[in-house]
Amino acid sequence: MVEEENIRVVRCGGSELNFRRAVFSADSKYIFCVSGDFVKVYSTVTEECVHILHGHRNLVTGIQLNPNNHLQLYSCSLDGTIKLWDYIDGILIKTFIVGCKLHALFTLAQAEDSVFVIVNKEKPDIFQLVSVKLPKSSSQEVEAKELSFVLDYINQSPKCIAFGNEGVYVAAVREFYLSVYFFKKKTTSRFTLSSSRNKKHAKNNFTCVACHPTEDCIASGHMDGKIRLWRNFYDDKKYTYTCLHWHHDMVMDLAFSVTGTSLLSGGRESVLVEWRDATEKNKEFLPRLGATIEHISVSPAGDLFCTSHSDNKIIIIHRNLEASAVIQGLVKDRSIFTGLMIDPRTKALVLNGKPGHLQFYSLQSDKQLYNLDIIQQEYINDYGLIQIELTKAAFGCFGNWLATVEQRQEKETELELQMKLWMYNKKTQGFILNTKINMPHEDCITALCFCNAEKSEQPTLVTASKDGYFKVWILTDDSDIYKKAVGWTCDFVGSYHKYQATNCCFSEDGSLLAVSFEEIVTIWDSITWELKCTFCQRAGKIRHLCFGRLTCSKYLLGATENGILCCWNLLSCALEWNAKLNVRVMEPDPNSENIAAISQSSVGSDLFVFKPSEPRPLYIQKGISREEVQWGVFVPRDVPESFTSEAYQWLNRSQFYFLTKSQSLLTFSTESPEEKLTPTSKQLLAEESLPTTPFYFILGKHRQQQDEKLNETLENELVQLPLTENIPAISELLHTPAHVLPSAAFLCSMFVNSLLLSKETKSAKEIPEDVDMEEEKESEDSDEENDFTKKVQDTSNTGLGEDIIHQLSKSEEKELRKFRKIDYSWIAAL
Repeated sequence: MVEEENIRVVRCGGSELNFRRAVFSADSKYIFCVSGDFVKVYSTVTEECVHILHGHRNLVTGIQLNPNNHLQLYSCSLDGTIKLWDYIDGILIKTFIVGCKLHALFTLAQAEDSVFVIVNKEKPDIFQLVSVKLPKSSSQEVEAKELSFVLDYINQSPKCIAFGNEGVYVAAVREFYLSVYFFKKKTTSRFTLSSSRNKKHAKNNFTCVACHPTEDCIASGHMDGKIRLWRNFYDDKKYTYTCLHWHHDMVMDLAFSVTGTSLLSGGRESVLVEWRDATEKNKEFLPRLGATIEHISVSPAGDLFCTSHSDNKIIIIHRNLEASAVIQGLVKDRSIFTGLMIDPRTKALVLNGKPGHLQFYSLQSDKQLYNLDIIQQEYINDYGLIQIELTKAAFGCFGNWLATVEQRQEKETELELQMKLWMYNKKTQGFILNTKINMPHEDCITALCFCNAEKSEQPTLVTASKDGYFKVWILTDDSDIYKKAVGWTCDFVGSYHKYQATNCCFSEDGSLLAVSFEEIVTIWDSITWELKCTFCQRAGKIRHLCFGRLTCSKYLLGATENGILCCWNLLSCALEWNAKLNVRVMEPDPNSENIAAISQSSVGSDLFVFKPSEPRPLYIQKGISREEVQWGVFVPRDVPESFTSEAYQWLNRSQFYFLTKSQSLLTFSTESPEEKLTPTSKQLLAEESLPTTPFYFILGKHRQQQDEKLNETLENELVQLPLTENIPAISELLHTPAHVLPSAAFLCSMFVNSLLLSKETKSAKEIPEDVDMEEEKESEDSDEENDFTKKVQDTSNTGLGEDIIHQLSKSEEKELRKFRKIDYSWIAAL
């Protein structure tokens, strides 16, 4: 049973992975990404999320490795804290309370007890780079109020700050200014480029900066696509710069390699450019990365690069410019025309993805499953070009069919409209294009819906358009002498006094079709396509339309643009009730009679959950978001919740997700889904992954898989567990992080001693200490393997753990005595 107070609006994944530069671990095995209020740790090989570091109470704005301990990670947030993490185990080590909003984080190996952050104390647009001293303390929360000013009037983006030549200076760019602060001299040099008002020097604005790791060289990116390499900047009068130019648009980010022999740049062309030796002639390219490159990172080992892209994607790249892994989050498109849908087969969230695609996104694992290319044309990144947009999509027939609508309209009289119907193929486990219909309507399609009734004999699709018509499409036999096939064709065309058709939906049993024509709602018989009745309240154009479900299937709900919510009774053909509510989102729960409606006010968005049979809401929550909520959807739960309160029972069978104007995906839950995710590293116990060595067999962990009778019983497994649990040496080795373990010499001695037999056992007394070398050799050559095999069989059939210890062979006992006499102190020197 879940307490009522724990229900709250939480982020449910889909946060931006490209908000800040990703950071590699020292060994390049992991990559760290900022994701909303969390820091996610991904494996660079498997692309899986290993840990989620959650502890900040606001947006995380910066992450950096601890330069004094590469197994630790710093993070800063708008909540005014800097946190130190052990990312191997996902443990929060310490929290430093600064007290003001932190917009970026930088670390230097030379500054042992300090980090650098960007803050704004006075005006909102004026930012400062300051040094924060991190006091040493044993407590977990420490106040860090000692701030030292470094640079003023800087850009808040961390791409506009860079430390160079092993921390000798820091460079900052903003608008047309480059500032270089020297730490030893405590002086600042400023360089200015001509303003864009001068036509000869157009678009000279600085966009990013990077510093050479060992030389006095600063690289700056600009709005016009040029890269400038600054040298001799110690003197304001003798400084020089050279230009590199390939990008046709602004340079989004720059990064030097670890050795400084090459410079990496990226922009809106979706191409990673490597300038070797910083020369125009020696360039290498990695093209077709799919979206604008926003950030570039280099691993400390120098073997990997990574690029963060505008479509919420991170690509891990080898040193030879070959992409090796892709970490894809929820794609944030310019606008979500299709709304939020649920794939009936995979239970994935489906919506607009990258241009011309539908993305299938797993809400459980916070990971994109795949993209479906709908438009099937190469996307050209040009602001002046009118693109083909994917405007509508709907699933039907329990996921067997998918309908999509794409359009392009350069002028009012020039409309390109196309509808496609995709059939699910079990062999390929994906959708295959079945029917393509050019200009299904004379004007834009406003809505489309499938008849998803279980007793429906023939797949049916309805489209509504601004041209004043709604059309019924049915699946027919399209076979010929060459092959058997099916295709979609128009079966009926309906209209009502030439009004624009705005919404359409089927009843739960598929017997009725409701189509709204501006202010009027019409009800049609789905068998004869006869007009049954009309509802006209003159309360404004119908914005949303839906039927009730289950016991409330006799009701029809409509929300108007004038802020009126109406409920009609289909049996009496009369208005049941109405309410004044500015509904922006209205979604029925497929597993219950509940309907969720989100209204918009001047303060924010409010949620109302109700049944059509009862005008009184079951649940109301004010201020679920300060932004406008644009879309919502109910997702059936795999495992029902156990809320006992009537106010929260609407969450038992389904979970409600909604998307805000800034494309933040939110839900109602007791805890964040990020906290529910089980990291891969915690799923497997260390004992289950032990190698099959002689020690493995001695500890009783071996199970003979060939014997079916042993697999049917669980007694052997239960008996084997206490053998390792009671030995502290093994617990130390398997459960303690490697970087906090005692010395290797101490552990080896303790581990071997724990495996030796007690002096009270008979087998130990019978073995003499002085053994002839020839006898040892004979036993090793002849008897060791046979005795050991018999021992394994005996231990697997033994009912008690004590019998296993007493049946060790002589050769094994001799081998253990040898290990006890060996000096392991040499391991400490490694």
